[in-house]
Amino acid sequence: MKRFLLTAVLLPALMSNNLQAQNKDSLMVAAIVKEATSNSQLQPLGQELMDGIGPRLVGSPKMQQAHDWAVAKYTSWGIAARNEKWGEWRSWERGITHIDMIAPWVKTLEGTQLAWSPNTGGKAVSGDCIIIPEVKDSVAFQQWLPNVKGKFVLISMAQPTGRPDYNWEEFALKESFEKMKKDRAAQQDAWRKRLSATGLNAKQLAQALEKAGAIGIVASNWSNGFGVNKIFAANTSKIPTVDVALEDYGLLYRLIESGKAPKLSVRADSKDLGMAPTYNTVAEIKGTQKPNEYVMLSAHFDSWDGGTGATDNGTGTLVMLEAMRILKKVYPNPKRTILVGHWGSEEQGLNGSRAFVEDHPDIVSNLQALFNQDNGTGRVANIGGAGFVHSYEYITRWLSKVPEPYKQGLETRFPGSPAGGGSDNASFVAAGAPAFSLSSLSWSYGNYTWHTNRDTYDKIVWDDVRSNAILTAIMVYMACEDPNTTSREKIILPPNPRTGQPGEWPAKRSPTRKGGVE
Repeated sequence: MKRFLLTAVLLPALMSNNLQAQNKDSLMVAAIVKEATSNSQLQPLGQELMDGIGPRLVGSPKMQQAHDWAVAKYTSWGIAARNEKWGEWRSWERGITHIDMIAPWVKTLEGTQLAWSPNTGGKAVSGDCIIIPEVKDSVAFQQWLPNVKGKFVLISMAQPTGRPDYNWEEFALKESFEKMKKDRAAQQDAWRKRLSATGLNAKQLAQALEKAGAIGIVASNWSNGFGVNKIFAANTSKIPTVDVALEDYGLLYRLIESGKAPKLSVRADSKDLGMAPTYNTVAEIKGTQKPNEYVMLSAHFDSWDGGTGATDNGTGTLVMLEAMRILKKVYPNPKRTILVGHWGSEEQGLNGSRAFVEDHPDIVSNLQALFNQDNGTGRVANIGGAGFVHSYEYITRWLSKVPEPYKQGLETRFPGSPAGGGSDNASFVAAGAPAFSLSSLSWSYGNYTWHTNRDTYDKIVWDDVRSNAILTAIMVYMACEDPNTTSREKIILPPNPRTGQPGEWPAKRSPTRKGGVE
């Protein structure tokens, strides 16, 4: 009888508490959605970051400008923010690049210096062009090397077509498409053998050409789409390395092969600024009940600088900025502390986030969850469990509070597998912390914007980015409110199929804290 009376007393109270919690959640979710849709700051932020500041190469003045801008923006929203130094990097500032063919006729070519390329000393450098030859072996290559003195050396294969495969699939006869692919594969194989015969890797080849007296290196790293090249770093220390668009590179290549002797004039006005400090930007909304437990938002801040880093990772950065702004406005007193990390030097090996993990073990050991967004402008399409056995229970529960329009088409994979690299969530997973990637729809990311000269503001899909900011803000809120601490129990990884050895959790790695130097 007493047991019955106790149940009769407690059950209504428990139901009332549960209803109150559900009602609180629904009100908070509605407030997040309203703020994100009626007062979105995404486009002004995007214009300030991508158009106003531009590319964010690690160690560059533009990267420093971006860090300072982010701190000022958070401060204006009433959010405490700071730049945390974690190392130093060779600082380089891009200048004007002019690449002109001046013989056998005149044409200004589409192209640019690669990052950290030496300049041309404030003047244009002119010379004939030569192609890496087919040689029998490394001895023959060394005998050929004196031929590069005073010349620009072309080091990339000339593409047989400037049309991406999807264009061929749409318009070509099947046999024509198959023939093109077969011929291209044979040409690629022949080019690999040509480079292999030199006995040098890419960096060694550039250095050998430089030492032999070449006045510049010309490459073309086509990204398999109309008008797109990938722009990475130079391997030279004294002469400029430029990347030229497929169409203009092919022109040069064909002229050389046909004996028409093209001549180039190159002026590159970049600046080498020595070593500069490198930072992460970290912002914080202090928790009220569990201030020493943390929920983190995460996105790398740096970019390559062929474009303006719009989808890699400007959009991930905007999602985290906007989510923090919204949470500060509608959820200013979270139960757990909310942190956001805008990481430096992700592109050179997750260095900023690895440094944070190494420097803040107290935060990492008390991390409730981290949400990282990196791979482009599309709606979040997949969330995996990162190899944590019980991730299904809490991720699914948090996702249940997200309104359907903001998780439309979203797939989950549990328990998933731990990220060994790729983006900054991997730095935390390696330390055993529950860190999750918010993986996006492609929007032709791999070909058209990832590390390319076309990764610019106009490629941003604002409806998708706004959806991601809403999803992220809700997930952070739910993780903060969860009465339970997330489990860190890991899956048993399957054996390595190549070695047969037991699978191993990714190892925690230290960052490169002094970069860009030999």
